[in-house]
Amino acid sequence: MPAKAGIHSGKSMDSRLRGNDNPLPIYFLNVHQEIGCLPTPMKKQFIPLFMLLFLFASGCQEKPTAELGLDGQLREIIASNGLTGDPSQGRDLPEITDPIAQLGMNLFYTKALSGTGDSACVTCHHPLLGGGDAIPLSIGVDADQPELLGPGRTHPEGPLVPRNAPTTFNSGMWDEVMFWDGRIESLGKTPLMNGDDGYGIHTPDRMFRYPDLEAGANLVEAQSRFPVTSEEEMRGFDFGMDTGNGLEVRDDRSRNLLAAIIGNYGDGAGVLAKNDWLAQFQAAFNSDAGAEDLITYQTIAHAIGEYERSQVFVETPWKAYVAGNDDAISESAKRGALLFFTSSADGGANCSGCHSGDFFTDEQFHVLAIPQFGAGKDSGIYGDDDWGRYLETGEPTDKYAFRTPTLLNVEVTGPYGHDGAYQTLEGIVRHHLNPTETAVAYDYSQLDPSIRTVSSVDYTQKAVEQLQANRTAGVLTVMDLALTDEQVADLVNFLLTLTDPCVKDPACLAPWIPDESLPDPDGLRLIAVDAAGNRLN
Repeated sequence: MPAKAGIHSGKSMDSRLRGNDNPLPIYFLNVHQEIGCLPTPMKKQFIPLFMLLFLFASGCQEKPTAELGLDGQLREIIASNGLTGDPSQGRDLPEITDPIAQLGMNLFYTKALSGTGDSACVTCHHPLLGGGDAIPLSIGVDADQPELLGPGRTHPEGPLVPRNAPTTFNSGMWDEVMFWDGRIESLGKTPLMNGDDGYGIHTPDRMFRYPDLEAGANLVEAQSRFPVTSEEEMRGFDFGMDTGNGLEVRDDRSRNLLAAIIGNYGDGAGVLAKNDWLAQFQAAFNSDAGAEDLITYQTIAHAIGEYERSQVFVETPWKAYVAGNDDAISESAKRGALLFFTSSADGGANCSGCHSGDFFTDEQFHVLAIPQFGAGKDSGIYGDDDWGRYLETGEPTDKYAFRTPTLLNVEVTGPYGHDGAYQTLEGIVRHHLNPTETAVAYDYSQLDPSIRTVSSVDYTQKAVEQLQANRTAGVLTVMDLALTDEQVADLVNFLLTLTDPCVKDPACLAPWIPDESLPDPDGLRLIAVDAAGNRLN
């Protein structure tokens, strides 16, 4: 199968609706039940006046009726939601063959960016593992077998990374936030811009909602600055320590030291026994600048970001169906799609209330009471709980809220949930039907024994209580649903139509995985294997 092409199209939409200079009056609605065409239930919503006039002056789209048949009903839903099946349309995305994306791939796979020299970006985000690592909680540095990725990867103390690794696939299509808690956030949130809209990007290096002037051009580039500063992921617990006074240096010092190691200058000179990085950077950026000017962590993050943004996988059966091919998906999947897009008040599952649009996410944060376990994220008395979005906003209703994931390629991006609590699509779908009961009944014995579960039951109960409190307060969240086994199967079959076949085909993914023909600048390329010893590269 030939390599998939990236997408080149002009940036568009000088959107002012979400900016500080919005010239239009904004109305605030507290909506707890369906009003006309507006979704239900909702938190306080910001509705421009012209949108209200359009909705109520022109009348709402009539609900699809059974007389139209499955295809007819779905065609009405597709039209009324303005779906194209392709969230890459209108975006400026690189191709994997672009020189900077090629440089980014080499950086993505090198262990030279790890303070311990035993992990790389690809450790938690391998293309053949769905752009993630296929285990509930990631294991970065100090793994028992550093080259072993995916199921079977272990750490002497159990997983220390508190959350599941999000997929890098289609990462150039996020416009609002990155990470489960949204700690990388576009301040403009302009559609189709991936954060590159001039309003700035907030990162953990700055106070909440303040722009980080060093964040880079887009959300993916900003995100690429942080795995190397995480002790558990790539940095390690000793790298970047100031041996003169014993004080830990700032994250920027660590980034700068890594850049000096790659660039073979300053304190990093001579650290790598082999170092051909300068020639690669000069070729990628078409520059004859020296290493100290050209190889900075800003250019490193940019190259890694372009490699990730080149991972465009949107050629799904659902896209073909939206384009008009009625035979592209099965009858079961069509029934599942109808459930997915229909409100619960009209007998559906209302999945699109949160998994909206062509990217199948509202990029917002919701409490789902996913069972809690693992090392925790500096939450609670002992620091071993994970309060999610609350850690950023401090808003009580955000406690245990996590970002809505995209459902594109969801077939290969499990385990599911912010901590990978569910191994199967059916499992995570059934959790949504009655999360309070499912969370309480969760079987922790299914987890690897090394995963911390000491306080998990208590923390899960607290998440359940937060979900119940949010429901009472009318905050947008999931409501209990009574679906039959057949309906659950239909929903799962619909979710399977959101998978681009390329992400299951090693030959198709090969352009995103360096082989022996691609020069290894430092001899530290991570050559991944699975638990059976089979090479993933």
